[in-house]
Amino acid sequence: MADPRTTAALAKAPIGQFGGGFMVSREAKAVCEEHGLGARELYFRGRCGVLGECDADVVNSVVVFFPPEHVEESWNGGRKLPVERAVELYTEVCRAWGRRKLGGYDGCGRIAELLQPVVERASPVGVPLFAGWRTVPLADDPPARAVQLMHVVRELRGGLHANAVIAAGLHPLEATLATRHDATPFGTAAGEMIARFFNWPEPYATPGPDVVARRAAVEEKTDDLMAPVFSALDDGESDELIELLRFGHAR
Repeated sequence: MADPRTTAALAKAPIGQFGGGFMVSREAKAVCEEHGLGARELYFRGRCGVLGECDADVVNSVVVFFPPEHVEESWNGGRKLPVERAVELYTEVCRAWGRRKLGGYDGCGRIAELLQPVVERASPVGVPLFAGWRTVPLADDPPARAVQLMHVVRELRGGLHANAVIAAGLHPLEATLATRHDATPFGTAAGEMIARFFNWPEPYATPGPDVVARRAAVEEKTDDLMAPVFSALDDGESDELIELLRFGHAR
């Protein structure tokens, strides 16, 4: 029987990969080409558009792990697309990717049923992107609905994780470099690969033992913070969710 904290830890990788995979998908690329947007212009306008039209500093305050200059350039470069339209397009990219990747998986309906109360009962305090994405209407069809909910849960964990990194006194680049990442759209990835993907300038300093230890503690703290979220499920439902995610992830 999986308790809430175990559920948080075991669900992290599949939810991270399915809930974020659409961001680097061919569906996203097609929208960029159609609307004349750079990949990161769609990413920031689409993902962070739930905050409304705002200054780039506001976006930088929530995405945390990207260089501020890159955030400002991408957000402002994407202003050719109104935020409401950007969110609509990004939502549809998420749904279309879900239909393509999980359209043949019968477990999608149940995944959505299990994740919906998790999303509905979670506190929005300190996690504005989660709060924003929770207000976006859900798709009706199971594959799209399941992946959209995984995206919302991913935003919740990501926001809580950012808070834990800041509380630990780690620079976002230090936190990125000091571990291997197992909940990315690419699967497991080294810290340097993710830093490069986030567009941090090289060369990168090798994190010392203290930084590595603090980064490991942050991951544990993030699981602690996510545990109350999964208390919306009983033990049997938690086991069912983990098994459904595991099977879907193995496809």
